[in-house]
Amino acid sequence: MLLTLILFTPLIGALLLLLVPRAFEGTHKHVALFVSLIPLALCVPMLMAFQYGQSDFQMGVLVPWIPALGVDFRLGIDGMSLILIVLTTLLTTLSIAASFRSIEKMQKEYYFFMLVLETGMLGSFMALDLFLFYLFFELLLVPMYFIIGVWGGKERVYASIKFFLYTAFGSVLLLLVMFYLYFQAWRLYGGAPSFNYVNFVNLGLDASVQRWLFVGFVLAFLIKMPLFPFHTWLPYAHTEAPTAGSVILAGVLLKTGVYGFLRFAVPIFPEAVVYFTPWLMALALIGVIYGAMVAMVQQDVKKLVAYSSVSHMGVLLAGLLAWNVQGLSGGILQMINHGLSTGGLFLVVGMIYDRRHTRDVEQFGGIAKVMPVYAAFFMIFALSSIGLPGLNGFVGEFLILAGLMGSNITATVLAATGVILGAAYLLRLYKRMMFGPITVEENRGLSDLDKREFSILLPIAIACFIIGMYPQPILKTIEPTAQQITESVKPYLSEPWYEAQAQEIHSEAETGTEH
Repeated sequence: MLLTLILFTPLIGALLLLLVPRAFEGTHKHVALFVSLIPLALCVPMLMAFQYGQSDFQMGVLVPWIPALGVDFRLGIDGMSLILIVLTTLLTTLSIAASFRSIEKMQKEYYFFMLVLETGMLGSFMALDLFLFYLFFELLLVPMYFIIGVWGGKERVYASIKFFLYTAFGSVLLLLVMFYLYFQAWRLYGGAPSFNYVNFVNLGLDASVQRWLFVGFVLAFLIKMPLFPFHTWLPYAHTEAPTAGSVILAGVLLKTGVYGFLRFAVPIFPEAVVYFTPWLMALALIGVIYGAMVAMVQQDVKKLVAYSSVSHMGVLLAGLLAWNVQGLSGGILQMINHGLSTGGLFLVVGMIYDRRHTRDVEQFGGIAKVMPVYAAFFMIFALSSIGLPGLNGFVGEFLILAGLMGSNITATVLAATGVILGAAYLLRLYKRMMFGPITVEENRGLSDLDKREFSILLPIAIACFIIGMYPQPILKTIEPTAQQITESVKPYLSEPWYEAQAQEIHSEAETGTEH
């Protein structure tokens, strides 16, 4: 019942928002903010009721929906879902509050889409029925498409269409593979099976078939992460989206790709996951270096933060692909850390843009003299993104590098290089914007953060410090999930399995030579 309330409150609020007359234009934002606070408040009893230290799904909801097809309204959460739900409700509330000044036209429609978007994100993290997950996963596309395309920057139409086409292409492949698995389960179990993804585990598929299915299945998640070279939609979407859209994109939407990969692709295709791990690792590490190098040469502050996301998500994925508890725990924790630090960076960039209507680094300099509180928050989020000890980013990056160290020293060095480059471009950005003389006259009269802006940034800053100083509660929450994922791929990481793969490849090569 609690999960259902958290899930559908934003959707009900969005529908009620449509009843507010357009004449009360200033009322819509306050109604949306109030509605978004309800699921955030409901997270408190959810956190209290959750049984920590267990890997099983909890607070389950099961209601038959389309019995003829075996589609159920099946919800449940584990430690990974729990922290992502809390992150989603927090960032949605802060994003709505951050939109009060910047969104002036069509406010009813904007806040309607923001609340629908929250329902889609929450549903993606709760759904255990694969068909239900697909519906929520696809629901994300529509509101974000309009948020970028209607309220974005000058190239908003191009950015929104590119975002939609990329993600829709991957989703079509996901749907096709999902139905293939469904009919295979139909034949195996006799009659219509449930779309509960557990039914698709151990279907006894041929290894080569499983690998082809995995490629189609996981592509939707790799695009949403996004993994290099499927990342090209991200910088445009981030740059052209309004501030709230960028925060949600970086803070939550990218995580739905990582979540789908861990929740569904790994248990359904464990052998194929391990088989393709070297390729995925190579792409992740290319993304780490590429994203960092491109970020270093950006003059647009928002583009710099956007490309930093490509680099940071590469580090995150590399940690997951170590397939040990340290790497997986670090990667899952880094989903939260990245959402907080990068979400905070997009917020502070949006706040300075509201004042100056430019994101060109050359138009700033000496900002700390006139906006000291703003500069302090900017520093916290930049150092968090860098991974300074004492802040949240350090814990996740340390666990990721520790996990990689135990499996691949080359990957460890490359991932660490990306972290070092991240420090280089963010510290350079901070120096150019905050220090030195004020050379642009418009900057002399800038006002520091008001109470609303301060209250938006403060919760994120506090969370960065709490996780950095005392990460144990979150690690205790996600460790059972990391352990379960490790156990699911462990049989395919053993030496006999690798020897069998080598023998298979050798036999195929000999057969090809004979032909």
